[in-house]
Amino acid sequence: MSVTVFVPIDSAALSVGAGAVATRIVEEAARRGLELRLVRNGSRGLFWLEPLVEVATPAGRLAYGPVDAADVESLFDADFLLGGAHALSLGLTEEIPFLKRQERLTYRRIGLIDPLDLSDYAAHDGWQGLRHALALPPAAIVQEVLDSGLRGRGGAAFPAGIKWKTCADVVATQKYIVCNADEGDSGTYADRLTLEGDPFSLIEGMLIAGLAVGASEGYVYIRSEYPRAFQVFSQAIAQAHAAGYLGADVAGSGKPFRLHARLGAGAYICGEETSLLESLEGKRGQVRVKPPLPAIEGLFGQPTVINNVVTLASVPVILARGAAFYRDFGMGRSRGTIPLQLAGNVRRGGLVEKAFGLSLRELLQDFGGGTATGRPIRAVQVGGPLGAYLPEADFDTAIDYEAFAAAGAMLGHGGVVVFDDSVDMAAQARFAMEFCAVESCGKCTPCRIGSTRGVEVIDRITAGIERERNEVLLRDLCDTMVNGSLCALGGMAPFPVLSALDHYPEDFGLAR
Repeated sequence: MSVTVFVPIDSAALSVGAGAVATRIVEEAARRGLELRLVRNGSRGLFWLEPLVEVATPAGRLAYGPVDAADVESLFDADFLLGGAHALSLGLTEEIPFLKRQERLTYRRIGLIDPLDLSDYAAHDGWQGLRHALALPPAAIVQEVLDSGLRGRGGAAFPAGIKWKTCADVVATQKYIVCNADEGDSGTYADRLTLEGDPFSLIEGMLIAGLAVGASEGYVYIRSEYPRAFQVFSQAIAQAHAAGYLGADVAGSGKPFRLHARLGAGAYICGEETSLLESLEGKRGQVRVKPPLPAIEGLFGQPTVINNVVTLASVPVILARGAAFYRDFGMGRSRGTIPLQLAGNVRRGGLVEKAFGLSLRELLQDFGGGTATGRPIRAVQVGGPLGAYLPEADFDTAIDYEAFAAAGAMLGHGGVVVFDDSVDMAAQARFAMEFCAVESCGKCTPCRIGSTRGVEVIDRITAGIERERNEVLLRDLCDTMVNGSLCALGGMAPFPVLSALDHYPEDFGLAR
């Protein structure tokens, strides 16, 4: 009897040798005359265990990892196809504590299925949300999303339903759904996991969005550093089109929806929604002045809904299970779940999907296991390169949009980068300003000039030149950038700088 073996084909797994492991497993099975079925699944998001090999057994899927190609022969010697014990045995995959303690809704299929197998997607609750949406009038779809409390899983955390309603209320012959997959924040990979591990969930979410607002065409803007994600998602579009889920007649509904994948141009600023629209139109990625809002006048001047991958991929479960089901997860105004991405100096790096409300300390210790070096955690940056640095005193902050805002921080796209006590926070503050200077689109003076002058002022402080006077100047400059910049790049670059000054003045040679 053939045994099914799963070896991830996710970029992270491939980067540590998953391709060679898969090849060796097939070769070794052939040499021993054993039958097996190899499935190249997405990563479970437990990156410190990659390549994570799983074997389907009557008791459930058993995990082995991290597996090197050199380990394959000994795995066969241990009868791992029958669940045999081995030094790399991890037991039942679903019982691994890192995974077992999660609440996976948006990421419930990733790692379970073959990403490009439509039947596998359907067997794991795929298309249920679309079927429900097709039976509802557009306004009712919008209301479901509104009632669920879903907020954009990007920087602003704006309620998705309000954005959809704004677009739906505009009368136009052409509307668009645009997915922002320009995942450029440090320590983030949630979008890539979806694009590579469960691409049909994003397609389903965009279809539902199209039905809700009356859009007949969609674009997914994928960052240029994700060539494999672009390849996988393009294949998924072709398969969905061939199966009748995309095209002139979506799932037999008589309604059209065409979807296109576009590779970005490699600029961080294109993660800002209006710069992304400019880039999609073939122009230089540069911020647009708002108003008009994209929901009213967006891509090619037409009403456009712009959401990121996680937001749109969360929609199918809302339509399939109902707004109340999704809303029951979370706390306060932060409803549902959020994929938190642990990176940096952390022992167990990977994706954690949990309902809003756990503390940052729980995430860092219970899931992350502390630092990889074993040294104390000194700082954590949440929300990408524009996020504030949080000290140990703030680690009990609940992971909630409003709680983070009250602490002078933001959740953003959920990237969590960990630093131990060897970090130089003045150098980190300088990096934030230099990053803004390099990535600025140049349209507004506070961002373009302010970031350049900011680097110079930080250099004077760390060099011991009139430290107190230059600190006042730096804070004044940051205030100008926050209040005068056209978009979040210039408006938020001061956050890591100010948090470093406030919490780690000694690194700048400043006394408190």
